Amino acid sequence: WDHIGAIIVDATLQRRQNYNETVKPRVVALVAAWPDAATTSGFRRHLDTGKLSEVISWPSPGRLAQVEDITCVFERQGIETVMELRGTLEDHAKRDSLREALAEVRHVSPKTLDYIGVLSGISTGADVDVPIGGEVQAAGIEDLP
Repeated sequence: WDHIGAIIVDATLQRRQNYNETVKPRVVALVAAWPDAATTSGFRRHLDTGKLSEVISWPSPGRLAQVEDITCVFERQGIETVMELRGTLEDHAKRDSLREALAEVRHVSPKTLDYIGVLSGISTGADVDVPIGGEVQAAGIEDLP
């Protein structure tokens, strides 16, 4: 995805969900409804309206809180665009700081951290498991390690 909001929502919803049936349609709806949420500040403006649940048809407050928490981490780290996210993940010192901050978010596992990297368009060097590999391919990312 070339859309920060899409990466955050995709990474948040993918845990224990069918990608094609549950995650992808919601991320596609988000991108269509909020094209200017491609940046963290644009995504924040939309999040502050309280309408994310409606846009992605997701009533569960736990995942919505996780979206908020990941967005806050990106804001604190100064990550505004997917290019900046990719650059942070490719810089060892910045990557470690980002991964530590994201790891403090509830339900963000090492696999989720790797998945965020893959969604941003980089190889994390980690093995991507079969279910996540399928999700990544369904998201249109083809260059897996």
